[in-house]
Amino acid sequence: MHNLTFPFLPKRLYCVIGWPLDQSLSPLLHNTGFQTLGLDAIYLQIPVSAQDLPRFLDSVRLLPISGCSVTIPHKTAIIPFLDSVSDRAQQIGAVNTLYWRDEKLVGENTDCTGFLAPLANVALNTMTVLLLGAGGAARACLRGLQERQAKNIFIATPSNTRQIALAEEFAAEPILWQERYDVHADLIVNATPLGMHGSHEHETPYDFAQSSCQASLAYDIVYNPRETRFLREAARHGLSCLSGQTMFFEQGNAQFHLWTGQKLPEEAQNILHQALARKA
Repeated sequence: MHNLTFPFLPKRLYCVIGWPLDQSLSPLLHNTGFQTLGLDAIYLQIPVSAQDLPRFLDSVRLLPISGCSVTIPHKTAIIPFLDSVSDRAQQIGAVNTLYWRDEKLVGENTDCTGFLAPLANVALNTMTVLLLGAGGAARACLRGLQERQAKNIFIATPSNTRQIALAEEFAAEPILWQERYDVHADLIVNATPLGMHGSHEHETPYDFAQSSCQASLAYDIVYNPRETRFLREAARHGLSCLSGQTMFFEQGNAQFHLWTGQKLPEEAQNILHQALARKA
């Protein structure tokens, strides 16, 4: 990493990249952490389209950018541009965090850690799981479900194509999108962007009224808004619900520790909670 000095900038510069980024609360989370701990750093939001990704990575190597969060749609596409990828990120096949180690730009995946956090006391080894989605976040979910030895994992995606190779890679069972209501799942996980703040906010990947299964738990990894249509309808049908807020905070906490050696302070968690409550 080049040690260039820009007196008008904080000592360390971090950012989140993706397309679009309107829904991201990562700057609020990390900047609260920096300010509370008195760290000379700032975290910015930088929209990067798919065609601009190579040029952005060139910029990371030239500018004093100390680390990045990576979100939709770059989690898999970014890997060939990195110097190194952690074993876990390699196994997942997706990266959500960049940091420097020994002058090398390294890719890590903290989504898996975040995904498992609210499931710590759930007996996944006794559960059949239906996972909806096949993107970078879905890969992290699959890895986490594998690590916790979920009894059965079924995967469906609206494209009706991407789930096939992904299921083979993670020893899951691929099903057609229209067959998702036939799976007798105990846990249903939304890993699609449906329900996310923005153009998909009023959509859901699953109509519980059409389902014949007796699922007990619904988990939406979307964190903004905190209560998605998917979770509202799941609750109306008697399911316990997990929002993506805990996953978002814990993956961010793991990023923050990679970058600073410290954990996000309680103030960061509180301000995230307050921000999402205002949006509810």
